[in-house]
Amino acid sequence: MDKVIITAAITGSRITREQTPYIPYTPEEIAQSAIGCWNAGAAIVHVHVRDLKTGLGTQDLELFRQVVEPLREKTDLLLCLTTSGIAGRNLPVKDRLVSLELKPELASFDAGSINLGGGVFSNPPEFLDEAARAMKEKGVKPEIEIFDSGMIVTALRMRDEGKLDEPLHFQFVLGTLWGAPATPKSLLYLCELIPESATWSVIGIGIGHLPMSMMGLIMGGHIRVGMEDNIYCTRGELAKTNAQFVERIVRIAREYGREVATPDEARALLGLRKD
Repeated sequence: MDKVIITAAITGSRITREQTPYIPYTPEEIAQSAIGCWNAGAAIVHVHVRDLKTGLGTQDLELFRQVVEPLREKTDLLLCLTTSGIAGRNLPVKDRLVSLELKPELASFDAGSINLGGGVFSNPPEFLDEAARAMKEKGVKPEIEIFDSGMIVTALRMRDEGKLDEPLHFQFVLGTLWGAPATPKSLLYLCELIPESATWSVIGIGIGHLPMSMMGLIMGGHIRVGMEDNIYCTRGELAKTNAQFVERIVRIAREYGREVATPDEARALLGLRKD
């Protein structure tokens, strides 16, 4: 079984300081949290940035730069930058894709529209075509975000049309209020739909966080943890750092007998190379 790649999702765009005072907001806080996750064993960090006045997610290139530059200077992390913006407040395509200017190794590619965050998270065909074109042009590997099975169908159609290159990498997002539930049956079904050559990782939202991590571990997939997906380290107890989630899954993985991938090992598993 391959080594397990751990991704840390640092902040997202939705969780507020009213929900938890520990959520990173500023570029410095996001970068420091990412470094803590790297030290704990994460190979990838998934990066959103926050508007400094409102605390909401934004696609501000300068804020992304203030996170990316110190991480490239101080770590060998793979950076996965978001192209989603804020669910329910759908930004223009050019704004959503601004993070690609920094040429991360990975970027999120949400493969369809879905009700999310109290509104419609809109990812229409024209956005997906432009995102796929821009990622291919800049040498960025799409991390194909899957909230339900139809999004896999979309991704495979785009592959057949030459818009997405194999090997594909899927991120299953399970447990949102309107998407596929965070259950073993959901994950097994989704895994049956993807090509054998593909790699995959799983996210469990909220109470599905640890159970889906365990499923990913035993099924030979990869795992995403972090405050974007869950703010509680145990029932009723807020996590104080993202590194807490990484430390826990690293310990469990090693006790299970599955080693944790370094960033360079993760690059090899995903078909990437470090420049």
